[in-house]
Amino acid sequence: MAARERVVHLLRQLQRASCRCPAHSQTYSQAPGHVTTRATDYAFEMACSNIRYGEGVTNEVGMDLQNIGAKKVCVMTDKNLAKLPPVKAVLDSLVKNGVNFQVFDKVRVEPTDLSFKEAITFARQGQFDAYVAVGGGSVMDTCKVANLYSCSPDAELFDYVNAPIGKGKPITVNLHPLIAVPTTAGTGSETTGVAVFDYEAMKFKTGIAGRGLKPLLGIVDPLHTLHMPDRVAAYSGFDVLCAVQNADDHEARFNMHLASVFAGIGFGNAGVHLCHGMSYPVAGLVKTFKAKDYNVDHPLVPHGLSVVLTSPAVFTFTSPMCPERHLEAAEILGADTKNVKREDAGLALADTLRNFLFELHVEDGLSAVGYTNEDIPALVKGTLPQERVTKLSPRPQTEEDLANLFESSMKLY
Repeated sequence: MAARERVVHLLRQLQRASCRCPAHSQTYSQAPGHVTTRATDYAFEMACSNIRYGEGVTNEVGMDLQNIGAKKVCVMTDKNLAKLPPVKAVLDSLVKNGVNFQVFDKVRVEPTDLSFKEAITFARQGQFDAYVAVGGGSVMDTCKVANLYSCSPDAELFDYVNAPIGKGKPITVNLHPLIAVPTTAGTGSETTGVAVFDYEAMKFKTGIAGRGLKPLLGIVDPLHTLHMPDRVAAYSGFDVLCAVQNADDHEARFNMHLASVFAGIGFGNAGVHLCHGMSYPVAGLVKTFKAKDYNVDHPLVPHGLSVVLTSPAVFTFTSPMCPERHLEAAEILGADTKNVKREDAGLALADTLRNFLFELHVEDGLSAVGYTNEDIPALVKGTLPQERVTKLSPRPQTEEDLANLFESSMKLY
């Protein structure tokens, strides 16, 4: 009975969450002799990977590969995860089901064009007919790209990279089956057709997008979240905004893993906007900052952290386009918004986010990860080419707007 009540509650939440703002509302009126038309047509399609969720479902991956007739499987992960139980669970299942495989454990945390090329070379030489990605967004994105380019042996890396940075060619080749086993709760990459990387020559992120990149299956095993260090759980989760206050709260961790899937389905279809577009140069231009709990040999601003640092400024900026949605977000995050005026919606959400981030011991703005006001022109320059996401912002932005947003994000508290 309790489970049924939870389902009903969820359905009611979804009904209440349907947007009624002018930018997204699907409503219109028709009267006899008069037709009201909109300047823009809106439609949506829920396209995502198949998802299997539950404790221990990783043990079924070998059976899945056997069922699809895989003869030679590429298992991709990173050097830290290669020593941990999630990878062992995958490999044990493959061995148990007699699946032939090879392991590539050189995935770079926050991949670059060079690390992508290394994985592509391995995939092309291996001539695999199926792929398994075991890890966070970096691993899943790298595996997607390795699969794509192994099926396009003559393609150069930037052939499929999003315009205007790459040629933005459509993905027309058939890819091999890819099963994603996420070990973090945040990126939602197990559901999306997007792969992001640092373009080192330009010092910002870009990516490849196409529904053909979507994994065939996402195996979401919440037991894997138990192996994330504190800051990894926090920073990966900020990609979809989550809490990490009690590492022993398994129910919260497991629900967050499922919430990450739902978020991935959402932004895999609707897209993301300004926080993500601004995050790419924040991560790409990093100087010396190296996030705690990340066992890496290079400077690193994790993706989720680079996204969340600009969120108070961005939501203050976008709020005038639809104050109601910003107030709703603040309320969901625990704010009392009953007496907040519409014109103060952005500030209310920004303050809620700041309190949230302060409680989770997040670095105090861009200055805390090594940036100063002198870096703002470079940060703006790195944001401008990110049109795939910045143009999805409900409020258009100028270069001056971007500069002001970066300046406002130098300190949070």
